[in-house]
Amino acid sequence: MRNAFKILFVFALLALPSTSFAQTKLGLSCPTVPLITSNIASGHMMPPKEKATVAFNKRVAKVFADRVDPTETLLTEKQYDALQKRLVKLIDQLNKGNCDGFDELRGDMVAWQQDMEKYAKKTVTKKFKVDKKRKLVLDPEKRPRPKNEKAQTKLRRALLEFQMANYLANGTKKDEARTKLIHRYELATKRVKELDSADIFGMYLNAYASALDPHTTYFSAEDLEDFQISMQLSLQGIGARLISRDGFTTIEELVPGGAADKQGMLKPKDQIVAVAQGEKGEPVDVIDMDLRDVVKLIRGKKGTKVTLSILRKGKKTERLNITIVRDKIDLTESAASLKWREVKRGNKKLKIAVIDLPSFYQGQTRSKAGSSEDVAKLLKEAKSKGADGVMLDLSRNGGGLLSAAVEISGFFIEAGAIVGVGTIEQARAEVLDDRDIRVIWDGPLVVLTSKLSASASEILAGALQDYGRAVIVGDKSTFGKGTVQQMNPLPPGLGAIKVTTSMFYLPGGMSTQSIGVSSDIVVPSIFSNLEIGESYQDFAVPSQKTKEFLSPRANANRKWTPVTKAQMNKLSSKSSQRIKKSKEFKELKQEIAKNDPQKTITLGDILKDSKSEEELEKEKKKDEKELSIQAKEATEILADLITMK
Repeated sequence: MRNAFKILFVFALLALPSTSFAQTKLGLSCPTVPLITSNIASGHMMPPKEKATVAFNKRVAKVFADRVDPTETLLTEKQYDALQKRLVKLIDQLNKGNCDGFDELRGDMVAWQQDMEKYAKKTVTKKFKVDKKRKLVLDPEKRPRPKNEKAQTKLRRALLEFQMANYLANGTKKDEARTKLIHRYELATKRVKELDSADIFGMYLNAYASALDPHTTYFSAEDLEDFQISMQLSLQGIGARLISRDGFTTIEELVPGGAADKQGMLKPKDQIVAVAQGEKGEPVDVIDMDLRDVVKLIRGKKGTKVTLSILRKGKKTERLNITIVRDKIDLTESAASLKWREVKRGNKKLKIAVIDLPSFYQGQTRSKAGSSEDVAKLLKEAKSKGADGVMLDLSRNGGGLLSAAVEISGFFIEAGAIVGVGTIEQARAEVLDDRDIRVIWDGPLVVLTSKLSASASEILAGALQDYGRAVIVGDKSTFGKGTVQQMNPLPPGLGAIKVTTSMFYLPGGMSTQSIGVSSDIVVPSIFSNLEIGESYQDFAVPSQKTKEFLSPRANANRKWTPVTKAQMNKLSSKSSQRIKKSKEFKELKQEIAKNDPQKTITLGDILKDSKSEEELEKEKKKDEKELSIQAKEATEILADLITMK
C-alpha cells in the first residue's frame, strides 16, 4: 500500500541538538537538506548500512515519484520509470551539495500538470457525461500504471467521469459541475506552479523519512504549526484520526468518546469525498485536497454541524452523507468502565465482570485518576462483589501511556518483566518491569482484542499471553504497531522530525511489530477482512526477536493457574460450536462478506441516492449499551474457563 500519507497524532516533544546547523543559515535550502536527512538517519533504528545504499536511494525515489503522480494520470509507465532513475541521480547530487536538478524537476512537474489540465478542458465539454456502467479501480496500487498514451487517456477519462459523478451526486447541476471540474484542474496547476524550492525539498525530506518506515516523518515549519494547532484542539471536532492516501482523505481511527464514535455511523476505511458546513451547506469536493485543508473544513466549534460525503467500499461501493455535530471528546466516555453479565453453566449462574478500557490515559488533573487507578478500582469492585471471572475489553484500544500498560499488566501477575524496548541491533532489549508484588485479580481472565487494538494494548495482551495468565480472544491478530517514535524539533524555520527509534518486545522475546498479538481463540469482527494493520503499510519495519525475558517472579507464589494448551484447545472448540450456531454471527458473516473490499467501483453506484440518516441509524446497534457479540462470546469463553478450573 502506497504510504503517501500523514497521520495527525500526539507525541512527546524531545529536544534535538542543533549543533550540526550552527554554521548554516536557517531556512529550508539546499545546504540544510543533507543535514536534516543526517539527523533523521542517525536517530532511526534501522542499521546505518541499510540507510546508505543505492537500494535505499531507489526506495526514496519511488516514494517521491509516487507523490508527484499519486493518481497515475500524469505519467505513463515509461515516464514514471525514467523519473525514478532521474531522482536517484538527483539524490546523489543533492548529497554533494548540488540541487539544480530539483529546480528543473519543479518545471517538469508544472508541465505534467498543465498537460492534465489541457486534457480536462478538452474533454469536459457540454457533451461530456458519466457512463454509469464504467468501472474504475480506485486504488492506484491495484491498477497498472498506463503503458502508453492510449491507456493513459482511457484512465484520465474514467477519473474525470468519477469526479463528475461525485459532483452530481452532491446535487450540483450539470453545467456547474462541469465548471467546477475544470476549475479543479486549474487550481491543481496553480498549486504546483506556486511550489518553491523549500516545498520541493520538503517533499524530498518526507519521501526520505517515509522510505525508512511508515511512522518516521518530516514536518515543515508550516506542518509543525498545524500539528501544534491540532494538539491544542485535539479535544474538539468530530473525534477521528485522518490520513491522506492516493488522493483520498480516509478515516484511520475513531477516537473513543468523540462525536463520530458516539454517533456510530462513520467507520474506519471510509473515504471522504466532500465536506459541507451544516446539513444544507454546499459540499466542497476534497478529493486530491491537501490533508491540512480537509482538516480545516472538518474542524469547527462545538455544537456546529458538518456533513461528510463518504465512499464505503464493499461488494458494491456505497455513497453516504453523514452529518455530525462537532463536540469535545467526552473523557468519561473513554474512561475505563465496569459492566456485569450473568452466564449460566449447568445450574450455576456465573457473575462475569466486564471492564472496558478504550485507552491508556493520564488523569487530566491531580484530582482525576488515570487509567491505572481507574482499572485498579474497578478490579477491586469486581472482587468485592463476587465476580467469578474478569473479561478485559481492549477491542477499541488504540494505545496510550506505556507506563499505564505496564502497571495494569502488573495487576494480574505478582511481579516481573512486562515489555522490552530496543533497536534491531541490540542483542537484548531494555526491560520495563512491574515491581509491585500485589495481585489485584488472581482469578480467571479473558482479554478481548481486535484489529484496532494497537501499541500499548498489544503490550498488555501480549505480556499476559506470554505468561499464560489470560486467554486472548478476538480477530486473528491485533494491529501490529510495535515501534517507538520521538518528536524532535529542528532549529527555528526548519520544522521538526518524528523518528522511529526502537521497538517493543514481549517477555517471550518476540516483537509485536507488524505481526501484532495472535488470538488464542479467534472471534470474528466487522474488521476481520479489512486491510487494517501495520503490515499493510509501505516499508513497515519487520518483526524482530530478542532473548526471552520471562520472569519467574510473575507467579512465584502460585497465585493463579496458567492456562494449558489442552484447556485452550477445548475452549476454542466450544467457542467454534457456539459461533456456528449463533444467528448474530451468521449475520456478521454476511456483513463481513459485504465489506469484502473490491478492486473496482461502478460509477452508477455513486449516482444512486445515498442512504438516509434514518437507514444508517437502523444499521447501528439496537442498544449501544449492550455488549457487542464479540464481548458476549468472550464472556462465554470465560465461563467455560471458570467451569474447567
